[in-house]
Amino acid sequence: MSVVDKQGSFVSGLGEKDFRVSDNGAEQATVLFTSTEAPAQVLLLIETSPAVYLIRNEHLLGAYALLDGLASDDQVELVTYDQSIHSIQDFTADKSALLAALNSIQYNVGMAELNFYESVSHVLDSLARVPGKRAIVLLTTGLDSSSTDQWNLLLRKLCGNDVVIFPIALGGSLRSAGGKKSKVSKDGKQDGVNRNEQPASGNPVTFAKADAALLSLAKLTGGRAYFPQSAADFVPIYKEVASALRHQYVIGISPAQDGEFHKLTVQVLKSKAGPFRVFAREGYLAPQH
Repeated sequence: MSVVDKQGSFVSGLGEKDFRVSDNGAEQATVLFTSTEAPAQVLLLIETSPAVYLIRNEHLLGAYALLDGLASDDQVELVTYDQSIHSIQDFTADKSALLAALNSIQYNVGMAELNFYESVSHVLDSLARVPGKRAIVLLTTGLDSSSTDQWNLLLRKLCGNDVVIFPIALGGSLRSAGGKKSKVSKDGKQDGVNRNEQPASGNPVTFAKADAALLSLAKLTGGRAYFPQSAADFVPIYKEVASALRHQYVIGISPAQDGEFHKLTVQVLKSKAGPFRVFAREGYLAPQH
């Protein structure tokens, strides 16, 4: 979980008594609290479909800023996907090896299925064996040509997982109808449409559906979704993501034992100067007693 001020900077110095945690609306006592800058295990998942081939230089140049912003002991794994996933570089703290891996990425320039949901699900499984603080940074259009069942399976898997996801949308102004640039407010609304909603049923491959999916992945896991409009936007976004990966608060409560999904709410008490924004998991799937 991270807390930022109105400039988007990490807020340090908060203690256990500065937070209120609610489980399905009922305030909970904390059983664990720590402010940590422990090394992060970051999986960078990059779309290599024909949809992003022409804009590949924009976000890959920006990705170097992500590596620069990470600490020397942070570990990064590089994976790409189109109709399937491709492992490019195993976890390493060697930034030169990661830069070489980024430069070696190959793009699919033919027609292909886009299995975004399945690819995220696959890397989640691979992270299960990785200890410590784990996160996925997605460089993706968010477009997916699979069935709604794949999306539902991914959501269920995320509910029982503590990996944080940071989606960074590719496509810029093309994500808006007619190429018109759009602005995203703090509540996730764009042009009067609530982008926090889950993707619509059926299987239309649209940016509206992709936007909703990316926002849902971030919100559910306590990450943040970004929608850069130009190449210049990528560097500050990557720097912010690197800072968020490094600076986190960890709060633990005693989970319910009913096998149901529980909605979590985390607040910074008003006695502290603000306003602050809290990025925390939306909820968890309770174990069955």
